[in-house]
Parts: sequence; structure tokens; C-alpha cells
Amino acid sequence: MQITTIALIVAAISSGLLAGVYFAFSTFVMQAFARLPVDQGIAAMQSINVTIVRSPFIVLFLLTAALSIFIAVMAILYWRGGTSMMMLAGAALYIVASFLSTIVFNVPLNDALDRLDGHSAEAAQLWSSFLTDWMGWNHVRTVASLLAACAFVKALF
Repeated sequence: MQITTIALIVAAISSGLLAGVYFAFSTFVMQAFARLPVDQGIAAMQSINVTIVRSPFIVLFLLTAALSIFIAVMAILYWRGGTSMMMLAGAALYIVASFLSTIVFNVPLNDALDRLDGHSAEAAQLWSSFLTDWMGWNHVRTVASLLAACAFVKALF
């Protein structure tokens, strides 16, 4: 099996898995945290922020970015019309709308939340704006990761 085909298969599976994680946060995890008292919701999200960077999630997140770059390079070097277009679309969706949006938007929001004392006077206001802003960008990366997986699968066929 060709290395590009293996990369497409792994990228399709991994971006699909990431879309599932983001989907869970968009559809019920963050809503559950929002129902908790402010200090408990903040503490739960702070715990996730510490745990996630030490989990297999981070390996999958970075691996999918590396594979997307490889797939984009291969698409350009060995142009095959529509197949290469799907490879580039999947790579761009993942790198720009999922990976970079996470780095540029979600991570700074997480970092700011990690510095917040859930018992402070401003905690409720900051938690409310965090939930709104973070969820908006999480929706973006959910859809982008799912569309990237679809584009990688389409490139395979």
C-alpha cells in the first residue's frame, strides 16, 4: 500500500475521531459544565485542560496535523486532479479550521480560564463569556474535522 494511501486512511480516521471528541463537547459536555455552580464548572474545565495535554488526544491532534501537511505536499507534488483537490481540501480544513483555530482561539481561552479563581467576584462573568466564545470555536473545529475526514475518504475513492 502506498504511503499516501496509508496517510489518507489514518488522517480520515483521526480527524473523524477528533470531530467526535469536539462533537461531544459541543452537544453535552460544556452544557453539563454550564449547569454546575460556577466554581465547579470552572474547576471541571480546568481539570480537563490539564488532563488533555497528557492524554492520547494530544498525540492524535498533532499526528493529524502532521499527516495533513504531508497529504497536502503529496497532493501538490503528484497532482491527480479531483483526488488532489480532495486531499488539499481535507488538509486545509484540518490545518486551518481545526488545528489553527484550536491554537489561536480555544487554547488562549483555556489558558485564561486556568488563571481564574472560580470563587472570585468576576468568575461568573468570565465563565459565561468563556462558554460562549469557546463553544463557538469548538463548533468550527467540530465541523472542520468532520469535513476533513470526509474529504480524506473521498480522496481515497
